[in-house]
Amino acid sequence: MPYRAPAADYKFLLDHIVGYDDVVATERFGEATADMVSAILDEAAKMSNEVLGPLNRSGDLHPASLENGVVRTSPGFAEGYKAIAEGGWIGMAASPEYGGMGLPFSVQNAVNEMMGGACLSLQLNPLMSQGQIEALEHHASDAIKDVYLPKLISGEWCGTMNLTEPQAGSDVGALKSKAVNNGDGTYAISGQKIFISWGDNDFSENICHLVLARLPDGAAGTKGISLFMVPKLIPDESGKPSVANSLKVVSLEHKMGLHGSPTAVMQYDGATGWLVGKEGGGMAAMFTMMNNARVGVGGQGIAVAEAAYQHALGYAQDRKQGRAAVGDTILGHADVRRMLSQMKADVFTARAIAASCAAAIDMQTATGGAEWSARAALLTPIAKAFGTDTGIEIAEQGIQVHGGMGFIEETGAAQFLRDVRVTAIYEGTNGIQAMDLVARKMMDGGEAAYALIDEIESYAERCRSVVPELAAPVFSASETLRETTEWLVEQEMDDRFAGATAYLRLFARVLGGYFHLCSAKVAGADSARGRLARVYVKRLLPEHVGLAEQARQGAADLFALSEEDLIA
Repeated sequence: MPYRAPAADYKFLLDHIVGYDDVVATERFGEATADMVSAILDEAAKMSNEVLGPLNRSGDLHPASLENGVVRTSPGFAEGYKAIAEGGWIGMAASPEYGGMGLPFSVQNAVNEMMGGACLSLQLNPLMSQGQIEALEHHASDAIKDVYLPKLISGEWCGTMNLTEPQAGSDVGALKSKAVNNGDGTYAISGQKIFISWGDNDFSENICHLVLARLPDGAAGTKGISLFMVPKLIPDESGKPSVANSLKVVSLEHKMGLHGSPTAVMQYDGATGWLVGKEGGGMAAMFTMMNNARVGVGGQGIAVAEAAYQHALGYAQDRKQGRAAVGDTILGHADVRRMLSQMKADVFTARAIAASCAAAIDMQTATGGAEWSARAALLTPIAKAFGTDTGIEIAEQGIQVHGGMGFIEETGAAQFLRDVRVTAIYEGTNGIQAMDLVARKMMDGGEAAYALIDEIESYAERCRSVVPELAAPVFSASETLRETTEWLVEQEMDDRFAGATAYLRLFARVLGGYFHLCSAKVAGADSARGRLARVYVKRLLPEHVGLAEQARQGAADLFALSEEDLIA
């Protein structure tokens, strides 16, 4: 089944579920009306379906390669990237001052998911540029902005982020890359970076690397790290790419999936760079890029979940096997119907969480309100972790729907799982997301979490007379979440961390119940969305009980199991 971008689902979410009307009511985003967004989503869906979708398999079968120091991209990727750039899809949320559209992040999030579902390997390229654009808008000097932002927004140049080193993965503070002040406003950057997504390509005029490095007097750990713009080709006085910089792609990683996306090992040998932000302010600047990128990566998980679901559904509609209860294909078998209905229910859950997070980010941007900042911060790790976990789980279920043919590469079912698996790892592993949720995001004593739980319970109460069979379980689950949160904020960090992953999933499960309840109330209990909500509330929401129990176990039993016990 050819990929079909979920524009209709996003219109429903933005119009009825996640509070996008509040975003449009702000002065900042008042022009991004429902009619305008609907037209944008339709156009993005058309481009995703017709231009990017056919490239997905090609990227897997014909990976990017390194030939004599030059990265050769997969067949058709140059044309696909050109369509993305010329359509203005890279600079959707960027400042109009530099050529962007100034649209809400909510719209960019929706379009990115549709492009990712069509071809994740290629969509990763503009996602990196979008993150770099945001970091430069917030932290770079006017001189750097004037040179780089128009080119990044137009897509003439591409951006990357360079954090990881062989000895410094999640522990970024252990990096060894060095920066030396040249005394002329530039710095000499030296070191090696690994896992650099789209570290080079053969279709853009220039590659702009944001590189973390330490000055000679930089403090140990993350506080001594600075951020630098290090272009592949140094711009001349007119801003055009000129002299080659002292950097190179050492090799491309041989990966489990995402074969069309070149993941580079980068070497910098005294390369010329420009400071972005303040000395020692590298992590603050990079986190500006990373926070929204985490929502974007969550969207990548959802994108693959949608594509894998569509692929499995198409197979089930065609495959005839055994005596079905309904019809003459395996879609009529109860267990296959169970898998597909739960897959669809969780795609909606993950998408609604990400869309709600994006709307909160927009409200934070438009109003500067502390409550919106707290809401966006709380939802970000949930959107990233649950979105990517959902992508992996649904891709795996898609293989199961295919049966033996799912294990055969020619069907394409396995590619979804291979491609999406990394999303739970990069931009901060999902374990780190969970630890962030129960630690940094609970520094307010759980205030932001309680505010959201209050909203869920209030809404569920109002729905008791409309859809009581859904409202009551959602209210009950939210009470369990409240009690677990109350327990959590009283614990020491190790005890919080031991249950962090379960707590994050518990939160996501309750949010899913809330969003499905909203959907059923808006569309009607007897509508397709109402029937899907019943599947979620009756079959998936009950997981919250076991998750709450896991979250409240503490760390004692984990550390009581010795290293010798693990070896035995």
